[in-house]
Amino acid sequence: MMKTKTALLPAWLSVAAASLLLLPVVPACAQTAPAKAPAAAQDPSKTPAPASPGRPKAAELEPAAKPATKQQDRAVAYYHLALANVYEDEALENGNNDAARLAADEYKYALDADPASPQLNDGLADLYFRTGHVHDAEVTARGLLKIAPDDIEAHKLLGRIYLRQLSDASNAVSSSSPSGNALDQAIAEFEKIVALLPKSVEDRMVLGQLYTVKHDAKKAEDQFKTAQAIEPESEEVVLNLARLYAESGDVAHAAKVIEAVPVNDRSPKMEAALGAAYDTLKQPKEAIAAYQRAADMDPGDAHTLDALGQALLNDNQLDEALKQFKLLAEADPEDTGALVHIGEIQRRQGKYEDALATIRKARKQDANSLEAGYNEALLLDVLGRFDEAAQTYEKMVDLASHANGAYTTQEKSNRSFFLERLGAVYHEENKTDQAIAAYQKIIDMGGESAVRGYEAQVETLGEAKMFDKAAEIARKAVEANPKDEDLKLILAGALVEQGKDDEALAMTKALLTNTDKDRAVWLRLGQFYAEMRRWKDAEDAYAKATPLAVKTEERSYLLFLKGALAERQKHFEPAEQFFRQALDLDPASAMTLNYLGYMLADKGVRLPEALKLIRKAVELDPMNGAYLDSLGWAYFKLGQYEEAEENLRQAVQRDQADPTVHDHLADLYEKTGRIRLAAAQWELSLAAYAKSAPADLEPGEVAKVQRKLENARVKLAKQDSATGMPKPE
Repeated sequence: MMKTKTALLPAWLSVAAASLLLLPVVPACAQTAPAKAPAAAQDPSKTPAPASPGRPKAAELEPAAKPATKQQDRAVAYYHLALANVYEDEALENGNNDAARLAADEYKYALDADPASPQLNDGLADLYFRTGHVHDAEVTARGLLKIAPDDIEAHKLLGRIYLRQLSDASNAVSSSSPSGNALDQAIAEFEKIVALLPKSVEDRMVLGQLYTVKHDAKKAEDQFKTAQAIEPESEEVVLNLARLYAESGDVAHAAKVIEAVPVNDRSPKMEAALGAAYDTLKQPKEAIAAYQRAADMDPGDAHTLDALGQALLNDNQLDEALKQFKLLAEADPEDTGALVHIGEIQRRQGKYEDALATIRKARKQDANSLEAGYNEALLLDVLGRFDEAAQTYEKMVDLASHANGAYTTQEKSNRSFFLERLGAVYHEENKTDQAIAAYQKIIDMGGESAVRGYEAQVETLGEAKMFDKAAEIARKAVEANPKDEDLKLILAGALVEQGKDDEALAMTKALLTNTDKDRAVWLRLGQFYAEMRRWKDAEDAYAKATPLAVKTEERSYLLFLKGALAERQKHFEPAEQFFRQALDLDPASAMTLNYLGYMLADKGVRLPEALKLIRKAVELDPMNGAYLDSLGWAYFKLGQYEEAEENLRQAVQRDQADPTVHDHLADLYEKTGRIRLAAAQWELSLAAYAKSAPADLEPGEVAKVQRKLENARVKLAKQDSATGMPKPE
């Protein structure tokens, strides 16, 4: 049922309303131009009864003529307002443009009779706004404010107009514009609104959000806090205040805002936001509890179930995470994301073939899913099916590419990621040239992607023992990006591998600025000194970095480096202490887990614990050749030769340039009586040592391998002379 806009009627007409409901029906065509109002319109008491019962339709009415005089006549104004309301309802409910025009005419006639009426001006401005005549609405509202500066409805309408303009992507937000813009105008209107209506929580929330867009965090905070004082437990108030702190980087404060609300008074959205804050703060247990409370209150919310599953996954609660994602998949079989997560969990559980089947099901549902494509290629890589992995990554690169070379920031990030993964697979296959070509495409994209492309090229060439080429690329990168300190540190590292220690150290020290930024520089200096076996200088560099390591991940990494430095000096007890302190801060650090586990295994102590540590590292990074080597070595020390061989062979396959992995596999072959295979691996080990940088060589290691190879050759010579032919293995 249509409703007339009685809210716009002047209060002084409320008594006369009943008699004025019976207005004359003026038979005319809606297309007829407005004529002067009939004389009867000047005296409502003389109007005849309507021709038919009920409210007239727009098609049955003709706009009343313009009054002959401009003097204020409230009865006439009411008459035209009543007609305007009828036409307006017809226009808004049926999309009748003619009715909208007639309604505007009637408002104007009413204003001729009562020009200073705020209600009539507001009504006309609102009509213009709701029928899409935004400019006319703005002009009308601003005209009213000249005679009634505190008219709240006019300010609210202007606020709505500017908010709508803000939502238009073509309306640039520039606070430097001398004439102002939609953002500044909206702020001005809502500042006036909250001054007139200081208890309006809704308007304060809008103003706070506008200040947020303006990047005026202090004023935004003031509005949100004022709103919170009015309604302390309002969901919208709490969430907006928390969002403000989170976006300004103060996530801990954002969490405290929600924590201040009693648990029983929190909404599902509050708990979900709290869980997200805990996720950012790396408090997985608290995040899981918050998401679980949200899920309990709103069991069917897919977003909450997904967030809960992710939090459980981050906390390595694989079985519980799997339950959540299976619930999502059952509720929506077309949910590709849920299938991807199920496949990820299966992969982390070591069920690689099951994971591949799940991921391929997801890709069948959505062939354009970048996440599903990445996971399929990742699984193929884990399974050692390098050619298939490379082909899949190539398809994902094509999917993330544009012929015109124009990319958004996100598209550039996606394409760069897949090119980097493609290069890594080529590197694992010992296809160095193809890896370098893939990374070159990242460099060609420019920006931050180029820096990562240069870094990957230098790293790949260094691991391939092509040190001169690595240094050449690093110099080229610095020349192209002379202000990038990270690239200068990469170049310094390449110089160390070339044996140009003095040049490397001078370049690195030149980056020190006596500021907090020096942390990264001191860490690299410490690593360079360690490679040069200048132990005391390395310790001093790490000591300088210690007070600058503030964040948890920074302190954990520094402790790892101190542990590695102690281990290289054969100071095993201090090394273990440093590694365990690092794990206390970051239990999921794969490199720390691996290093500590390998150190214990190599010494032959606490082997079950060593195996557990290394297995966790491999679960976190199953394609890392060094970790697979550590795992195989731990199995070897435990006498589990079948498991040892499986992992050591994979390590050699992934890291062919590492002399240690060849040495370990050779030890395994010798232990199991396959001397000829052992000799072949020791030969590969010596060849890899011959290409290594001086900094990578441990004293005596080459001699040990040489002796093992010589002994193997003696054994083989005896076998062959005894049988007259080589013994098959």
